[in-house]
Amino acid sequence: MSSPYQAYQFPNGIRLVHRQTRGPVAHLGVVVNAGSRDEKPEEQGMAHFIEHLIFKGTSHRTARQVLDRIENVGADLNAFTTKEETTVYASFLPEYYSRSLELFSDILFNSTFPEEEIKKERDVVIDEINSYKDSPMDWIHDEFDSLIFGDHPLGKNILGTPSHLKKFTREQILGFTKRHYFTNQLVISTVGDINFSKLLMLTGRYFGNQLAGEGQPARYSPPEFEKMDASRKFSKHQSHIIIGNRAYNYHDNKRYTLALITNMLGGPAMNSVLNLELREKHGIAYNLESNYQPLSDTGIFTIYLGTDTRMVDKAISLVMKELRKIREEKMGNGRFKIRKEQLKGQIAISVEAHQNEMLSAGKSMLIFNKVDTVEEVIARVEAITPSDVMEVANEVFDPSALSSLIFTNGKK
Repeated sequence: MSSPYQAYQFPNGIRLVHRQTRGPVAHLGVVVNAGSRDEKPEEQGMAHFIEHLIFKGTSHRTARQVLDRIENVGADLNAFTTKEETTVYASFLPEYYSRSLELFSDILFNSTFPEEEIKKERDVVIDEINSYKDSPMDWIHDEFDSLIFGDHPLGKNILGTPSHLKKFTREQILGFTKRHYFTNQLVISTVGDINFSKLLMLTGRYFGNQLAGEGQPARYSPPEFEKMDASRKFSKHQSHIIIGNRAYNYHDNKRYTLALITNMLGGPAMNSVLNLELREKHGIAYNLESNYQPLSDTGIFTIYLGTDTRMVDKAISLVMKELRKIREEKMGNGRFKIRKEQLKGQIAISVEAHQNEMLSAGKSMLIFNKVDTVEEVIARVEAITPSDVMEVANEVFDPSALSSLIFTNGKK
């Protein structure tokens, strides 16, 4: 089956990937291969800060004009930063493809980072950090990263710290973009009602003439890791728990098996293993999820739950019991088929959300220089066996390697 995605690489190295769809809304994103792990120690929070600042004025526009350019025609403009990427994206009426592409080119290549905007946005991000710390179910994930990655850049908070932000200079900001915003590390991804030849012409007009810049992120792998358990006082009623381990990177085929296990354990379905056991059967957890995040050279698997402080020990015991079952008991064919069908259905549904599809396609093109079809991904899920599940579970869920972090008020 031929791929529904069309791709092109411009002479300057910028890549374009597109799927034409019928519908009233188009989605466009630009993914840059630069995230928080690419920061020097004194730059912690820089990648995320730049994500904010690129909307604050260019050599052609003021900050207000940047926002007005496509928001005045009803577009939804946004951005986010991860450990390894920075993404700017928008949803809009298909007739505004040219306008959106021109704006994205302007903010990515012509941002001026005005001093007065740096000062204002610094306070905005510090407020974001403080707000984030007020949410223990969010903050504990960053603290767990710090636990298992230590002083490595992957262990640092994406938002940075107020003390670092207060020291950032315009010269440092320009230096970071010069080191990381290379054309060969940039992917434009789009899903919408426009034919590829017209899209290619428009993209070439605004991106194709940018000066070529080639580079690779100068990343180093995290050091060897040993199991760690920690507990921290947090003055809230509920306790928050994370249990997890390092896991497979993007290039390891075992990532598909771990993705299946993760979905089975604590995915979005109400009949996930941990939801049935902890919430439905024992009534001791409302917020509960498992997550697997592969990265370029490592990965992280976590189980998160919030529970009454008196139930912490019981909750951990129940989680470990379910992990032991997966390690030691091969799943029956009937139950295993149900879990695979569940994941396959969720994969198909995610593609129907075209904004998610656009973001996923852009990241896939950045990492693998191709985008798998839904059918190809589902075929990989179909190929997983119960023995594969046991093998991966014994590698990732080995009790001697699982770490834990608990936020507790200390009152039992």
